[in-house]
Amino acid sequence: MMDITKACEAFRVLLEEQQARIANANEEKKDFSKMETVTIGIIDGDGIGPLIMTQAEKVLRMLLAEEIADGRILLKKIDGLTIENRMALGKSVPEDVLAQIKSCDVLLKGPTTTPMGGTMESANVTLRRELDLYANVRPVSIPEEGIDWIFYRENTEGEYVLGSRGISLPGMAVDFKVTTDFGTRRIAKAAFDYAKQNGKTRVSIVTKANIMKKTDGKFTEICHQVAENYPGITADDWYIDIMTANLVNPSVRNSFQVFVLPNLYGDIITDEAAQIQGGVGSAGSANMGDRYAMFEAIHGSAPRMLAEGLQDYVNPTSILRATVMLLRHICRQKAAQRLEKALDTCKVNVTGDASGATCEAFMTELFTLL
Repeated sequence: MMDITKACEAFRVLLEEQQARIANANEEKKDFSKMETVTIGIIDGDGIGPLIMTQAEKVLRMLLAEEIADGRILLKKIDGLTIENRMALGKSVPEDVLAQIKSCDVLLKGPTTTPMGGTMESANVTLRRELDLYANVRPVSIPEEGIDWIFYRENTEGEYVLGSRGISLPGMAVDFKVTTDFGTRRIAKAAFDYAKQNGKTRVSIVTKANIMKKTDGKFTEICHQVAENYPGITADDWYIDIMTANLVNPSVRNSFQVFVLPNLYGDIITDEAAQIQGGVGSAGSANMGDRYAMFEAIHGSAPRMLAEGLQDYVNPTSILRATVMLLRHICRQKAAQRLEKALDTCKVNVTGDASGATCEAFMTELFTLL
């Protein structure tokens, strides 16, 4: 009985924290078109992160050379978000590193390693919460198949926000999932706004509301409430299991356009979508909030590649696709178009092992196209 009493007290604390999070949310939006100076934080990350980030920084310095020279763009290198430093300090994001991050407007970030087990939270989860990056946005495009997908994954709720705060009792363990009206409404609005602004006519709401009746049921209900404000855009419902099947079904998959999903389902299905496009190394990812934004590769830190001596074969495509998204976000449209066209045109095939080209060969070709 004492164990249950302690568990109930821990759960009460979690509920109070979530109520406070919503009450203190700041919806002030940043307008990059009116900013005299934009500061871009550069974070290398772990594993292959420093290797691909070196290439991304070179590309940024080339495309934005004039604005960097006259001070309109500042590139700020941020150290300390390595697994070694985080483990030594016992912090998913050390306070001094977070302070540097908050002094920037946007981040370009390499993948970071999350320890298996234990209680240390993912650095990404911490940053999404601290910077209120509520929309994870991942585009996937396969023009020859008529596929042009974009996924809006809720980024600050679901299983992830409390994933390291579960409770263990003798013989059992319990984790928690949270879905709020506020959090769901703003991710739904972001997805429908994108659809409206880009001439899309369909937004697919993906949940498991037949099983997770309270949380996913609320997510579905609120998404449909938001949809009522967007005439001409159809909102349809899908369960996550059948949607994973739909994405590999050539007869239906090119009919989908915009997806809006809770956190965990979005994490899983966007990796599947990226694999269909050409692998997780081929897709970029944006974490968007009203004040801050963080852009990163969709894949992890891949320590296996370093252990197997494959560092020369790392694929920078994903972080460069994220760089395109960053440039668009800060209203540098011409630079974004130059990089996107070069990536679309480059025919050097990097596979992540010796069966494909090296990173150096890919970047050499890419720079000739920029």
